[in-house]
Amino acid sequence: MTHLTARRSPALKGCVRAPGDKSISHRSMIFGAMATGVTEVEGLLEGDDVLATARAAEAFGATVERLGEGRWRIIGKGGFRQPDGVIDCGNAGTGVRLLMGAAAGYPITATFDGDGSLRKRPMKRVTGPLADMGARFDWQAAEDRLPVELSGGGLTAIDYVQTVASAQIKSAILLAGLNAEGVTTVTEPEKSRDHTERMLRAFGADVGVEGQGEGWVISLRGGQPLTGTAVAVPGDPSSAAFPLAAGLVVPGSEVTVEGVMLNPLRTGLFETWREMGADLTITNRRMAGGEEVGDVTARHSKLKGVVVP
Repeated sequence: MTHLTARRSPALKGCVRAPGDKSISHRSMIFGAMATGVTEVEGLLEGDDVLATARAAEAFGATVERLGEGRWRIIGKGGFRQPDGVIDCGNAGTGVRLLMGAAAGYPITATFDGDGSLRKRPMKRVTGPLADMGARFDWQAAEDRLPVELSGGGLTAIDYVQTVASAQIKSAILLAGLNAEGVTTVTEPEKSRDHTERMLRAFGADVGVEGQGEGWVISLRGGQPLTGTAVAVPGDPSSAAFPLAAGLVVPGSEVTVEGVMLNPLRTGLFETWREMGADLTITNRRMAGGEEVGDVTARHSKLKGVVVP
């Protein structure tokens, strides 16, 4: 048994960088493989899930090369090619669902599988709308569970209304819609993470977004090519929260986390901290891979309780 002991800390001072965001890391690999040309990625989160997606990108015909810590180069051939073997996504739920959406748009057949944990997770919420677009699925064991064989190509755009906001479902449909005939739309009653829409624009696609009540309607015309680009993966705001929280509660502290993603759908904690009275400042705002990033500094603050929605 491991024992952890916590002791009062002296004032914390300094700058750190949060690990790369996993959502952006997955998408940089997939979009780079779909695109034509070179995609240079910096700050990639090199965890098992993202590395499984990198292997899948290579299996679908892209050249994938690690240049150094967090630095990768993907050379896309303008679309997915027929893979030689099973696409093993490990435990990457985001990876497999987005990859299925992307692969559905190409005239290829691919079998997707994963580890024991991923095999227990439902897939029909993604394969259902993809099947409505024209993709074919053959469940290899239990229905609604991996492994599944996908046959893609010949897709037709759909108008899909989500009952529960899901970035994975939305993203799979939009990626399939890139190679579908017509205009694909996804309506969300509540906004889900919009990383896919932002990164598609960074890769050259035209994505429409119109507000509708508390949600929005996303539209994408089929037949749009993607072009390789540079992607600087921003720091994960969830990981950045830990050193920032320490800076807020330890007297005399001033802690900065550089390059943090500032997507408003991911920074609710920062807003709650401000309501609690936190001395939290953001500097050096800039755009990276379609996302706004900045350097977040937390200083020791006297916090008050609030009601968190």
